[in-house]
Amino acid sequence: MDEILSYMNNGVLNLKSLKEVNLSRQSIYNFIKRNNMEKVGPGIYISKETLEDEAYVLSLRCPKGVVSHDDALYYYGLVDREPMIHNITMYSGYNPTTLTRAGYKVYTVKRELLDLGKKTVINQFGHEIPMYDLERTVCDLVRNRSNFEIQDFNAALKSYVKRNDKDLNRLMFYAKTFRLEKIIKQYMEILL
Repeated sequence: MDEILSYMNNGVLNLKSLKEVNLSRQSIYNFIKRNNMEKVGPGIYISKETLEDEAYVLSLRCPKGVVSHDDALYYYGLVDREPMIHNITMYSGYNPTTLTRAGYKVYTVKRELLDLGKKTVINQFGHEIPMYDLERTVCDLVRNRSNFEIQDFNAALKSYVKRNDKDLNRLMFYAKTFRLEKIIKQYMEILL
């Protein structure tokens, strides 16, 4: 059973990671029961001492997706409220029904745009999760501006402009890719 412990990541056990281990299903489920682990998603369990990291669980449930929108805005400090509903972006054609039933918000993009700006970040729980970079997050904000309250939208853009690590060339490249060049230029001209 010590073998199973080595496959846990900060108190999280993903049964997919145990596929290469030569253990019976019964012994794995006995380990889960003996350690009073809680099921937080299909094949995903956490120890009783662990706080649930919903963004990490979401990335495990949907490994091809990218944590985005409100989660990324909060991670980069562009908004000060932690999201109530966690967000992920998937390729068009993906069936989001099970994720939306579980309370997640799923955005879709063309398959060739899914990995644009994708990187791996370490969140406040110490887990590695796929997330869009700062400039892609700003593009997502502008693309979905009708879903934000105007004061939150403006505050996020102002926070971005004040950052020393912003990359305006990358932002404009993404803006051109998403056909947002004109509107992002207008916002940047006003704020810079």
